Amino acid sequence: NTAHELGHKKDSLERWLAKITLAQTLYGHFYIEHNRGHHVRVATPEDPASARFGETFWEFLPRSVFGSLKSAWELEANRLERAGKSKWHWSNDVLNAWAMSVVLYGALIAVFGLALIPFIVISAVFGFTLLEAVNYLEHYGLLRQKTESGRYERCAPVHSWNSDHIVTNLFLYHLQRHSDHHA
Repeated sequence: NTAHELGHKKDSLERWLAKITLAQTLYGHFYIEHNRGHHVRVATPEDPASARFGETFWEFLPRSVFGSLKSAWELEANRLERAGKSKWHWSNDVLNAWAMSVVLYGALIAVFGLALIPFIVISAVFGFTLLEAVNYLEHYGLLRQKTESGRYERCAPVHSWNSDHIVTNLFLYHLQRHSDHHA
């Protein structure tokens, strides 16, 4: 959740810290897809990070993981194309996120040896699975309707699940008040 919140900040240092935090989960593309994809398409069939009604978490997880990665790559490729650059340009944020993970884990493996690899993989999978569990819960089964113009209705508080319990508020940094985040 810390990486998620830092990724929404305007300050470049805070956004960089979000990317470093996500590098630990090998999930740096989350920063791109969440801010430029999920926030635009939340609670629509086009959003890989919004769980469908009746979809189990284990059905949702691979769809969201691979769909979010695909979305992040396309968002970055389009951004760079508009700037007249190749999708392989050094300023591609998906590639930068992967590079951060490679540097982080390369340094750890250099210090602690190859025996660390299983722990890295388990830690990364556990970390991004927790991120996706939150995505699953926050928008499960909610769907924005299309208007007469063919666009989706504006995101409203009814398109996110919320909880007003003090304990979750304290431990989850207000994460459970999710409609405030979107609407």
